[in-house]
Amino acid sequence: MKSTIELRPVFHRLELRIRAHVLLCWLALLLIRVAERRTGRTWRTISRELGRLHTITLTGPAGTVVQTTELTTTQAGILRACGVTPPPRITTLDPA
Repeated sequence: MKSTIELRPVFHRLELRIRAHVLLCWLALLLIRVAERRTGRTWRTISRELGRLHTITLTGPAGTVVQTTELTTTQAGILRACGVTPPPRITTLDPA
């Protein structure tokens, strides 16, 4: 499990924090398994592919635009299989 979601040791003292940490780790593993089953890909492949999706800020004399990189067909397929709405291409547009 640790190799899949790359956990590191966390030392909590309060019981409530320990329970919360375990619950969050369990939820992360559950989401990973759901994504793997829906896409038919390994988590490493899904993570690497979606990690290539970036938000960039372009600033010039006309203003500022914040946009995401264009989705590849693989990225779009992963998002579609998981039932996630793709991010909008342009998220912010501030004219000068």
